[in-house]
Amino acid sequence: MKHVHSGKIRDLYETDDGLLLMVASDRISAFDFVLEPAIPDKGKILTQLSLWWFEQLADVVPNHVVSAPADGRSLLCRPLRMVPVECVARGYLAGSGLLDYAATRTVSGIRLPEGLSDGSRLPEAIFTPSTKAPVGEHDEPITYAQVAGLTGDDVAAELRRITLAVYQRGAEIALDRGIILADTKIELGWDSDGVLTLGDEVLTPDSSRFWPLDQWEPGHPQPSYDKQYVRDWLVSGWDRNSGEAPPPLPDDVVERTRQRYVEAYERLTGRVFHR
Repeated sequence: MKHVHSGKIRDLYETDDGLLLMVASDRISAFDFVLEPAIPDKGKILTQLSLWWFEQLADVVPNHVVSAPADGRSLLCRPLRMVPVECVARGYLAGSGLLDYAATRTVSGIRLPEGLSDGSRLPEAIFTPSTKAPVGEHDEPITYAQVAGLTGDDVAAELRRITLAVYQRGAEIALDRGIILADTKIELGWDSDGVLTLGDEVLTPDSSRFWPLDQWEPGHPQPSYDKQYVRDWLVSGWDRNSGEAPPPLPDDVVERTRQRYVEAYERLTGRVFHR
């Protein structure tokens, strides 16, 4: 197979018949750095969880999966012409959305009520797109009007509709399992017939914030089943603006991160994760 691209987490290969083999590594990234060491089994967890979610979302939006090889970390997929926008939905205030709200009371140009804090539930889920920055650069929030300027009004409306529909379905299923889906990012592209199609991964601990419902308490950072644990450890002793590479992850941080990913998979799917 022909090697096409290597991202922070996934490696992409083209097969002889024009399909794409997407292989999820155990690499973990934060603040646009790939960290060391890797998180054991992370690639398999992301792949298996994405496959499960693709099934749950089959009536919401088509996806790019053709088949899943037996290695557990690869997906054979149809190629897509990717939309030049990061499609993000938020139901709760956290991360970059919280920073934007604190500064302007808006997120991606959407004005939010006064009095919200870290972890607050929003009045309704919102579409908060961002730029799709090259590797090593930061995605920047953009408004819906800017998305329409990039893609046209009809496509922008579909991007918003699909993103919010994926979030809504994911949030409902997660809540039934005692988990809050605070926000998520999805990748959409056009297939060979021009149909907007869900690609990459979906509703994983890498692309979403998952919080335990029974510990949710607005006003401070929430416990999580995602890589926020790694981000929090990094900023406790490393200045992300220093220009220095982040330090290696200690063994206990690696193991606790793996445990969080496994727990997210098992609680959401009801299945036991097998290595």
